[in-house]
Amino acid sequence: MRARDAAVLIILAFPAHADSEAGASSEAAPETEGLVSRWVEMPTHRALLRDLTEDPTIPLPFATDGCSGGMSSMWQVAADTMPDLADVLGQHPPWEECCVIHDRAYHNIAGAMTPQDSFDARLTADRELRSCVIGSADLHADRLAAYYDLSTDFVRAGFEQIAKAMFTSVRLGGGPCTALPWRWGFGYPNCIVSFRDLGAD
Repeated sequence: MRARDAAVLIILAFPAHADSEAGASSEAAPETEGLVSRWVEMPTHRALLRDLTEDPTIPLPFATDGCSGGMSSMWQVAADTMPDLADVLGQHPPWEECCVIHDRAYHNIAGAMTPQDSFDARLTADRELRSCVIGSADLHADRLAAYYDLSTDFVRAGFEQIAKAMFTSVRLGGGPCTALPWRWGFGYPNCIVSFRDLGAD
C-alpha cells in the first residue's frame, strides 16, 4: 500500500511538469531566468501595461484553483479514492499555499506600474514559488520519511525537484497575453501584442 501511495505522490506532483523539467540543470541558468526570457517576454508586458494605462480596469475578483496544471484537482481525487494517502499527505498538495500566494501575485501583476517592473515582478513571484515549495519540506519531510521508510534527505530532494519543475513550468507557461486562466495578469482582460509593443521602452 505504501509503495502505491508513493507512486501516486510522484504522479500527482508531476502531471504537467515532468516534460519541462527533463534535461534541465539543477539550477536554472541566469540567462534562462533573466536575459533570454526578458527579450522574449517584454513585448507582452508592454501590451499588458499599455492596456491597463488606457483602460485601468479594476481586476476581477481573485480566484484560485490551488496548484494549476491539474495538480490540486488530481491530488484531491486521489485523496478521496485512497483515504490512507489522505491521512499522511492530506487532501491538498503540501505546497498548495505556495501556489495560492503565487496566484495572488499573478492576479494583479503584483502592483507593477511599468513593463520592466511587470517582468521583474513575475520573475520574483516565480522564484518565490520555487523557494516556498522547497521550504514546505520543513513541515512534512520528517513525517513522510518515517511513513515511507525513506531518508529525510531523500524526501527533501523530492520537494526540491518538484519546486524546480514547477518553476520551469510557470516560466514557460505563465507569461501575459496568453488568454490562459493562469497567465500573468489574469485578473485583467487578456492583452494582445501589437507592432508598437515590439520596440524598446
